[in-house]
Amino acid sequence: MTVQLTRTLYTTAAHASGGRTGTVATDDGRLNLELAPPRKKTPTATNPEQLFAAGYAACFTSALAEVADEFGVDTAAAQVTCQVQLGTTDTPAGYGLAVTLTVAVPGRTAAELEPLLHRADATCPYSQAVRGNIPLTLVAIDGTTAQ
Repeated sequence: MTVQLTRTLYTTAAHASGGRTGTVATDDGRLNLELAPPRKKTPTATNPEQLFAAGYAACFTSALAEVADEFGVDTAAAQVTCQVQLGTTDTPAGYGLAVTLTVAVPGRTAAELEPLLHRADATCPYSQAVRGNIPLTLVAIDGTTAQ
């Protein structure tokens, strides 16, 4: 099922050239990066999977904050890590992604976070975009011990 926008809140664009060995830049010029394939160790370059992981982690953190009041949880110090895996598949495309979102909130147990993570997942635009297309694992980490 495709979900249509009822109102546009923000629009941006990024321009890429040269594929995984080229460059990518946003239309406002604030992001301008050299690209390299994921397994190539190029100190000055990043790759599309890293960019996706950064965007998803930030978006999920915002979704977490948005739904936190429903659960009486302060997520101001939440830590969200998005791990993106690129691998091969048995599909005609041959490649695919898998994502793991790991979340810790100081003072909250993993059990307390579980329902909050699922609610944030239902709210996050990135989660909505990938739902049913790639494996997504949500992991709540105990934040009650000293970090």
